[in-house]
Amino acid sequence: MIRLENVSKTYQTDKVETLALNAIDLHVKKGEFVAMMGPSGCGKSTLLNLIGLLDRPGAGTVSIDGIPLKSYRDKYVAQLRNSTFGFIFQSFHLIPDLRVIDNVELPLLYRSMGAAERRQAARAMLEKVGLGARMDHYPNQLSGGQQQRVAIARAMVGKPQVLLADEPTGNLDSKMGAEVMDILLQLNREGTTVVMVTHDEREAKAAGRIVRVFDGQLVA
Repeated sequence: MIRLENVSKTYQTDKVETLALNAIDLHVKKGEFVAMMGPSGCGKSTLLNLIGLLDRPGAGTVSIDGIPLKSYRDKYVAQLRNSTFGFIFQSFHLIPDLRVIDNVELPLLYRSMGAAERRQAARAMLEKVGLGARMDHYPNQLSGGQQQRVAIARAMVGKPQVLLADEPTGNLDSKMGAEVMDILLQLNREGTTVVMVTHDEREAKAAGRIVRVFDGQLVA
């Protein structure tokens, strides 16, 4: 489903050139749950950003469903990203001035859906993550675990094929982290492909496959 071939990424400033990824070959199959592990600064988040088309490689090819992205025209990539991927981040990234249900609706504003259809989809997804009674609350009225569940609902409301999660339990205690992992595992069982960056060995072992990154390269 997602294939990276000989992908490298270099960041350059006026004085320093940093090789973030070097000659990465990675294939993520439809329906997989892949955990990416490695020390801080090894390139995990950069790799996740390339998979999710949030960044483009300096060299090599990223292919989605067998189609290589040879051009990264902004409009086309934005449409492909919106229809294919859902994103979850460590810091939730909820908009504090919007109610929970309005936060979840946000990805649907870029689709040809009416207001009633958007609201219905957001309600259904919040029910799915156990927050049906919190729809009209604001983010600061929720616990950290509840905020991350809102973020999961927002990522999934557009029914993406792939869920990309960057340290989704990193800001949570063990109980809340386990609840979030249970949701991710359930979504995977229902057919969603999941790629997750984590430092937690227990969480990684719950995934179907572990990919280890060290100094910008995949290691066994």
